[in-house]
Amino acid sequence: MSPALWLLAPLAFAPWLRVRGGRHASALVAVAAMVEVAIAALISFEVIPGVELAAAGDALTTDATARLFLLVIDAIFLGITMSAWLRRRVNQGVPDRGALDGLFAIVFLVAANLALVTNHILLAWLALEVTTVAAAPMIVRPDKPGAIGASWRYVLFSTIGLGVALLGLLCLTRGHDPAAAGSYFFDELARTRAPAGDGWRPLGVALVVLGIGTKLGLAPMYTWLPEAYDEAPSGVAAMLAAVQFNCALVVLLRVLQLPDALDGPAPGVLLTMGLASMIVSAASILATRNIRRLIAYASINHAGVIAIGLALGGPAAYGVLLYAVSNAFIKAILFISVGKMEHHYQSKDMRDVGGLIKDLPYTGLFLMIGTFALLGFPPFGSFLGEMLILSSLSATGQLLVFAGFCVAIATTFVATGRSVFPMIWGEAKRKATWPRQTAVGSLPKIAFMAALVMMGIYVPPQLNALFRDVAAALGAH
Repeated sequence: MSPALWLLAPLAFAPWLRVRGGRHASALVAVAAMVEVAIAALISFEVIPGVELAAAGDALTTDATARLFLLVIDAIFLGITMSAWLRRRVNQGVPDRGALDGLFAIVFLVAANLALVTNHILLAWLALEVTTVAAAPMIVRPDKPGAIGASWRYVLFSTIGLGVALLGLLCLTRGHDPAAAGSYFFDELARTRAPAGDGWRPLGVALVVLGIGTKLGLAPMYTWLPEAYDEAPSGVAAMLAAVQFNCALVVLLRVLQLPDALDGPAPGVLLTMGLASMIVSAASILATRNIRRLIAYASINHAGVIAIGLALGGPAAYGVLLYAVSNAFIKAILFISVGKMEHHYQSKDMRDVGGLIKDLPYTGLFLMIGTFALLGFPPFGSFLGEMLILSSLSATGQLLVFAGFCVAIATTFVATGRSVFPMIWGEAKRKATWPRQTAVGSLPKIAFMAALVMMGIYVPPQLNALFRDVAAALGAH
């Protein structure tokens, strides 16, 4: 039996949610996440023998790409659920979302893991679709009328994007050597090149880029993202931004790992969508006064940077991976911190918040650290990843894109700092007595911050080997 099947284990908690749901839902989801993290660690560090992409036709795989992102998304999901559980333990006024949302969260977690470990094209697409269906009802909040519309728009854009991606994936099954005719497995497609003059593979890759780009929030199909991240509970927004984002990214990585994937229009599409996303993000950050939407627009910026890095191929591959993983932790830190801030101030308007570092010291501290990491400051992994991508842009002669990249980053830097830093260090806007914060409630964010610093200063050899193996699959030398 493939060890990847062990990742289905959290589904065993579903009956318990039915029996012990309600007050205990968040605790049960956190325990299920702990089980998933333990299994992911055993697989990722090869304590359990894996199934590499060497045996043609295996439905599941634990190759380097799967092992790296299993660690990332499961650790982040655990941190999000632990943060929610600790928050409810400390503040009894925060309601539990209930057994049904707990069930949706577990289905989301299992589907996200399947999207990472599947070797079958249609199963990967189906897993992404299941994460969408599971996340949609979690976006809805009874006290937020706009959340229903945001959830529907999220489903609509996701369905369109995944429909385009499915069409592209089916094109890929046609664009390969006739010896592998009818194959729906990534490994078999990776061992064959498209016949000369055959346009199926370039067309398929371009369609997958457009479709998955919608799930990543790339321009022009990005308008669902700010609304969904704004209306969803902070934990759900973190799941969408840090977990589901990387599941969609892995499917795109598997397609770009195919031979000749970047020989057609795909690089141009990635560069155009990436730079357009960065420009849209910078302009939107300048205009917004909503802290949640600011983080959402920053996520569009991150997606743009990743798209540009992927368009460059091998030279930027390591930087792209480092940047993507770092930003998953950044977005988790920021959304968890903003959720705490929003609960206390009863506002998402940055003009209503001031003196956060005095009122809520831990929340203010992590919002400050997350913002520095968001803007690409050292010593965080996002800084190193961004520098590697910029270096590759310069080395490959993409000077126009390089200039646009720098202008967008500089604008984002100024606009974000102008809005966020007065919230942290400015004068308090209202007089209030806040409950004393404890370090225990910040433990997940402390762990996320440690991971960010580690990736910027010293990546442990085993983890570095995973980064290098995935980068090599994308053409890095």
